[in-house]
Amino acid sequence: MSLLKIKEFDPNYRESFEGKDIKGMGVYATADEKIGTVSDILVDEQGHFRYFVVDLGLWIFGKKVLLPVGRSRIDHTSERIYTVGMTKQQAENLPEFNEHKEIDYNYEEQVRGVYRSEAFLESSGSVDTASSRPAGATMVAPPIAPPRKSGNGSGYDYQQEPNLYALNDQDHQTFKLYQERLIANKIRAKTGEVIVGKHTETEKARVSVPIDKERIVIERVTPTNAGETVTLGSDSFGTTEVSRIELYEETADIHKEAFLREEVRVDKVVDHETIEAEETLRREELDVNTQEHPNVERR
Repeated sequence: MSLLKIKEFDPNYRESFEGKDIKGMGVYATADEKIGTVSDILVDEQGHFRYFVVDLGLWIFGKKVLLPVGRSRIDHTSERIYTVGMTKQQAENLPEFNEHKEIDYNYEEQVRGVYRSEAFLESSGSVDTASSRPAGATMVAPPIAPPRKSGNGSGYDYQQEPNLYALNDQDHQTFKLYQERLIANKIRAKTGEVIVGKHTETEKARVSVPIDKERIVIERVTPTNAGETVTLGSDSFGTTEVSRIELYEETADIHKEAFLREEVRVDKVVDHETIEAEETLRREELDVNTQEHPNVERR
């Protein structure tokens, strides 16, 4: 079974850890002794954690080694990883990890050989933490079965050595405390529609136009000196007299014309207002009972 870097197995692996990244966590031998950092994680083809790649920069500059997950204790609260029973001498005995070389069975056996050694088991005792032991109990390392390959002769059965590859429930126990929060979002919804257009209406209009017409009025009257004798010349009779008068008349010129009456401007404005809401939020707090184990370290 080949090993893969966690990013090769799942490029989006951070989503499984709520956006957090185990890579970069500090690695500690004790609460006060930091030995390096996690530079990568190796998983098998099913995605099971098998090794932490630890950069021992604070112990051995420039050296990277493999730490089996069963020999670690993850503290998510303080974002630390603790090694179980590792000493500087044991770290020096571990073969150096080279990410450019293939991890084969022989290399893993060299790594496992150091963690199976009697000195390592005596220093680690067991993966159980002190808080999980009854008072006065003596830590005894469980027997390590001899290494065994799988049936095809090229793989390895990681389940055979839980002391190296099983995540101990006591050392990796996690409580998740939840809290409610009030989220205020805005939803834009259509509440109506205004259609602005124009149409034509008709109406009857009346207009009065006064016009003038000229006409001739002929009136015969009797002059005041009627009957008096007048002296006429010999040519007075028979002379033709013509009077020419032009008559005019007005006619109405009625037609329609268009003109600009008014302008209509259409704008959209936003009225701002604040909506206030009140809800009761819940939050979980941790209760610690120290009746039997008063020595509890809080971080």
